[in-house]
Amino acid sequence: MRPHQLPVTTGRFPPGAIGHNRGVVRPNYAFMPPEGVLISRLPHFSGTIVRILAAPVLGAQFAQYLLEIAPGGGTPEAFREEGIQHFYYVLSGQGQFAMADAPVRALRPGSFAYVPPGTAFTLSNTGSEPLRVLGLRKRFEAIGLPAPEPILSHRDEIPVTNHTGAEGRGFQFLLPWGDMRFDFEMNLMWFKPGAHFPDVETHVMEHGLYMLEGQGLYFLGTEWHEIWAGDFIWMGGYCPQQFYPTGFADAAYLLYKNVNRDVAL
Repeated sequence: MRPHQLPVTTGRFPPGAIGHNRGVVRPNYAFMPPEGVLISRLPHFSGTIVRILAAPVLGAQFAQYLLEIAPGGGTPEAFREEGIQHFYYVLSGQGQFAMADAPVRALRPGSFAYVPPGTAFTLSNTGSEPLRVLGLRKRFEAIGLPAPEPILSHRDEIPVTNHTGAEGRGFQFLLPWGDMRFDFEMNLMWFKPGAHFPDVETHVMEHGLYMLEGQGLYFLGTEWHEIWAGDFIWMGGYCPQQFYPTGFADAAYLLYKNVNRDVAL
C-alpha cells in the first residue's frame, strides 16, 4: 500500500507527506505539480484565486498564471497595461470576455483570447461553477510593425496540422503562425500513445508548458519527470528537453514559446 492510499483522520496530513515532492527547480527549468503552488490574489481580479506559475524571479521572461474565478467574480472594471500583452485560455467553466469596443463574447472550455499591448479587457465568470483560466503576460517587443489585432476564438476553430510528418503528432497554432507582428506563440500540442519527440531538443526559445490531458515522461536537463494533467513546466533557453507520452489516451499540453525576434545584445 502506498502512503496516499492509507486512511487519514480529518484535519491531519497523510503519512509520508513531509519531503515527498515531485517538484524540481533548477537554474534553467522548473517542474511544478499543482499541490506545491500556493494561492495568491490580484487587485484587478475580484473573487479570484491566483496561482503564479512562472515569473521573472524564477528566470522567466514572462509571467503565467492559473486563475480560479468564482461565480460572479472577475475584473471589476476594464483592465489594461501599457506595453504588456495578455493571453487567456479557458480550462473549465463558463464566462464572458470583452476587449476595447468589441461586443462581449461568451467563453467555454477551449476558448482563448489574445489581448494586444495597452488594450483594455474584461473577464468574468457568468456560470455557477468556478471558471478556470490560464493567463499569460509578456512585455511586447516592438520592431516597427503594427501591434497585432485582438483575437477571441476557440480551439475548435483552429485546424490540427502536422508539419513534422511524424505519425501521431498534432499542432494547433492558436496565434497566426509566421506573423512577424507576434513575438510569441501559444500552441496546443497533441500526442497519440507511442508518439514522441524524435530527438532531445536544445534551443534558444523558452517555454511555459501546462499539461491539459493524459500523461507522459518529460526529460529536462538530465532528469526524467512523470507529468500528468495539471502539471506545469518552465523551460529556459537551451534547456535539453524531450517528451514521451505514456498511458492509454492522447496527451496534450498548451505551450508558450517566444519567437520572431532577434537576440538582444
